[in-house]
Amino acid sequence: MGQLTIIVRQIRKIAALCSALVAVACGAGTKEHIAAGDSSAATTASFRVALLTSGPISDQGWNGGAYDGLVTVRDSMGAKISNIQTKTPADYEENFRQYGAQGYALVFGHGFEFQDAARRVAPSYPKTVYVVTSGRVTGANIAGVSFAFEEASFQAGMIAGATTKSNVVGVIGGQEMPPVKISFTAFARGAAFTNPKVKVLTSYIGNWDDVSAGKEQALAQIARGADIIFQNADAAGLGIFQAAKEKHIYIFGSNVDQRAVAPDIVLASVAIDFPKTFLSIAREVQSGKFVGRVINVSGRDNSVRLVYNPPL
Repeated sequence: MGQLTIIVRQIRKIAALCSALVAVACGAGTKEHIAAGDSSAATTASFRVALLTSGPISDQGWNGGAYDGLVTVRDSMGAKISNIQTKTPADYEENFRQYGAQGYALVFGHGFEFQDAARRVAPSYPKTVYVVTSGRVTGANIAGVSFAFEEASFQAGMIAGATTKSNVVGVIGGQEMPPVKISFTAFARGAAFTNPKVKVLTSYIGNWDDVSAGKEQALAQIARGADIIFQNADAAGLGIFQAAKEKHIYIFGSNVDQRAVAPDIVLASVAIDFPKTFLSIAREVQSGKFVGRVINVSGRDNSVRLVYNPPL
């Protein structure tokens, strides 16, 4: 335990240094009365914000965190909100168009996979701002939000490397997308930083919502010796938690603070402050000062951070 305490202190020092070097371009306007693309004043009640997710908001992770962000926009700005769970790329485009035609000021496409649909639809609805999370797409009325997930993932890896007894840890993702791969690479490097002998097992489920498949992948890694798993699999991740609880191994949460899912085994979570991020963007859009760009969100202002589980 003494060694782990020293490691955690080292992580915090490194995090402070990293924070000083990483800039955040997530600016927010201060006025709240002009809708995007419209020179006339708009009442708060007429400001409408929508969210498209590719999975259920009950996943206690990626999609649930985004919905919390949407609710924060409603509660803080009095906005009218809407949420639709999409299933296919055709759904992404259809619903982007639907919200544009209905005059929504801001539409979030929650995930890397929404980028192509945003590019195709946005030019047809210049008064609607389209924002894609975990993306880098840009345009006159398009922004991508790039989360520096790798920073806190490296820190989680440091803890995993220092904590593992078997010298085997695992990472399990929903699908092999660039943002997930980058964070897993950072986790592996962090583990090697504190434990050069560590072996990192990597697997992908192939989707984000198959709980049974998530559990199977976790059990397979545990059978190969993994005693700590870092998961980023949305609803399918709940199956990974089930396996970890049954086999009494440790796990790292992702996207939001997931201590509540399994408080006895969650060492920490690589968490994004979706409410802060969504609210900042919504205020910028409502002020009429939105500029299409990549919005970088990192640990500098604590918007992406490693949230510890104090009892552990």
